[in-house]
Amino acid sequence: MKRLIEQRYVFRQNLIIVIGICLSFYFCYHLIAGERSYLRLISLNHQISQTEKQYETRLAQRESLEHKVVMMRPGSVNRDLLEEQARSVLGFHYKDEKVLIKSSN
Repeated sequence: MKRLIEQRYVFRQNLIIVIGICLSFYFCYHLIAGERSYLRLISLNHQISQTEKQYETRLAQRESLEHKVVMMRPGSVNRDLLEEQARSVLGFHYKDEKVLIKSSN
C-alpha cells in the first residue's frame, strides 16, 4: 500500500514536470512563430516601411500634379503657351489648319 502511494506521488511529480515543459514549449512557439509573434512583428514593420515609401512617392506625384494645375489657372499661364502645349501633347488642331509632320531622320 505504501508503495502504491509512493508511485502516485512520483507520477504526480512527473506529470507536473511534463505539463510544465509542454506549456513552456507552447508559449515559446507562439512567442516566436504565432499570430502575434516576433516574426510577425518584423513582417509588419517591413510592410509599414514599404507602405510609407509608397505614400511618399504618391505624395510627391500629387504635389507635382497640383503644381501643374496651379500653373494652368488663367492668371498664371500664358494662353498661347497653354494652347501650344495642348496641340503638341494632346494633338489638338483647328479644322482649317494644315499639320506638317517632321521626320525623325
